Amino acid sequence: MTTTVPQPASGARVSTRDQAMTRGPFGGGAPPMVTSSDPRGAARRLLGLLAPERLRVILVLVSVTISVSLTVYGPRLLGEATDVIVQGVLPGGDGIDRSELARVLLTALGVYVTGALLSWLVAFTMASVVHRTMSRLRTKVEDKINRLPLAYIDRTPRGDMLSRVTNDIDNISQSLNMSVSQALNQLLMVIGVVVMMLWISPLLALFAVVLIPTSIKLVKFIGGKSRQRFGAQWRHTGELNAIVEESFTGHSLVKLFGRQREVEAEFSTVNDQLEAASYRAQFVVGVTQPIMMLLGNLNYLFVAVVGSFRITSGTMSIGDLQAFIQYSRLFTQPLSALAGMLNMLQSGLASAERVFELLDEDEESAEPTDAPTLDVVRGRVAFENVSFSYSPDRPLIEDLSLVAEPGQTIAIVGPTGAGKTTLVNLIMRFYEISAGAITLDGIDTRELRRDQLREQVGMVLQDTWLFEGTIWDNVHYGNLEASDEQVLAAATAAYVDRFVHTLPNGYQTVVDEDGGNLSAGEKQLLTIARAFLNDPTILILDEATSSVDTRTEVLIQEAMAALRSSRTSFVIAHRLSTIRDADTILMMEDGRIVEQGSHEELLTAKGAYFRLYDSQFRAPAVDVDDEPVVATSGPPRPPGGPF
Repeated sequence: MTTTVPQPASGARVSTRDQAMTRGPFGGGAPPMVTSSDPRGAARRLLGLLAPERLRVILVLVSVTISVSLTVYGPRLLGEATDVIVQGVLPGGDGIDRSELARVLLTALGVYVTGALLSWLVAFTMASVVHRTMSRLRTKVEDKINRLPLAYIDRTPRGDMLSRVTNDIDNISQSLNMSVSQALNQLLMVIGVVVMMLWISPLLALFAVVLIPTSIKLVKFIGGKSRQRFGAQWRHTGELNAIVEESFTGHSLVKLFGRQREVEAEFSTVNDQLEAASYRAQFVVGVTQPIMMLLGNLNYLFVAVVGSFRITSGTMSIGDLQAFIQYSRLFTQPLSALAGMLNMLQSGLASAERVFELLDEDEESAEPTDAPTLDVVRGRVAFENVSFSYSPDRPLIEDLSLVAEPGQTIAIVGPTGAGKTTLVNLIMRFYEISAGAITLDGIDTRELRRDQLREQVGMVLQDTWLFEGTIWDNVHYGNLEASDEQVLAAATAAYVDRFVHTLPNGYQTVVDEDGGNLSAGEKQLLTIARAFLNDPTILILDEATSSVDTRTEVLIQEAMAALRSSRTSFVIAHRLSTIRDADTILMMEDGRIVEQGSHEELLTAKGAYFRLYDSQFRAPAVDVDDEPVVATSGPPRPPGGPF
């Protein structure tokens, strides 16, 4: 069986970023992500998130309705007060009716104070609704990430995922908080003001009403443009975060290879795209207010001119004109506010689409509801005609069978890309097999819950993972129920105790998020100690000592030999000296086992393993064309290796 790797078209250049998005650290391949645009669907789903807060939302609706009604009635009361004053001071009048004026003004004061209190109640309640809703959304996203298959994590830049979980959800929160209650407030304000204007003067209200369809068409047009602009803005924000996260994480590597200019150029390109998208989005938002103000001023001019003529003709009182002018101002303000809120809502919908895309990703297969109980696990692992591929058109492992008996150490060797790490990933069910079965003590691992299976396995990877915390906490993570004595014993067995005492705070030394204050070898020893503390039935070591010095490696090998004595172990190694004592060595090429046996048996067979050994310890260096290169200096290699 051979593995077919698709090559780029002639002359095409595949960037490292494109490769990173299609092939993850575990070797998994995946198709590129597909984006969609469904603002109405996103809006419906956002409203659906508010369902658990329906009682508070009803309270908001009632409060907004009452508050707007009182606010709309206020100018009418002030117009009545004006008429009381005018009628009292005009010739022939009986003077100002102070009791009536006081009654009207006190009523107006009560109306405005009550409206303000209700507005405060609406703002407070809506903030509570939004924050609780966003808390649930963050929980859903966190749960979703834990259910996503490793293939998705492999193909998605971490910076973009972080942007969806943080920036996009924060933007949704701000949009909802600023838009939902305020939009309802302004919409009811428009309706109420139109009713009051029609009550005072249908003729003057006619021109204002004509503005409504014009404003609606304008807002709809601007809203469609702004949604596209905000979608591009948040997409480029995710891309920029991915670049920043990647360049900061690998900052030392960037410095080492002198790639600062390339990183800066890539950053500048995406940053310019973000700047352009943000500018377009904000420009669309910016033109809304001036246009709405122009329409409002035209309405004000019409009311002032026509209203003056109606006063002189005696068909309208000064108080009515005053109230109508206030209503004309109240009429244009909510229209302008609605246009601005719509733009903000479009930005929130663009972020919501990105979050919902994450929530809609395919999850890991469902856990079995009737999983068998694992009381005593012996550790017999069997591959039965297993086939697997990251992509249907790129087969990797086909019809593979092997058996690891309890207590055996199975070493897996082979060239890069042969499928070694894939093999152990399948044991852990990081990926699901395409055909065949993998059994643990005769039970198909697909019949077990993933946590059941992984509780039996300890895994030490070549790529170490530490979290921000003390050294003690990082070791203790292997078994949170372990006693202090057990943690110390594991650290001592993994030779962590030896270097810890050279640190200023010993086991309480805080490890950076990326372990930057420890050497690569020290970080690897920490992960080995964590695996020791886990005390697993099955042990997987993927180049677990690749970053430690030779002397420490010998000591670690002795400690791991004791750890493996009663456990089934799978050891992936490129340095063949580390697996010479394995019970069985599997030689893999192109996703299949081409040889298996003990170290001595495979050397005697002089097959693929012998050639790998020979190239590692005895063969002269070769160039890329596999032509021998004659050494020009230095002593010749001895004919025998360490074996």
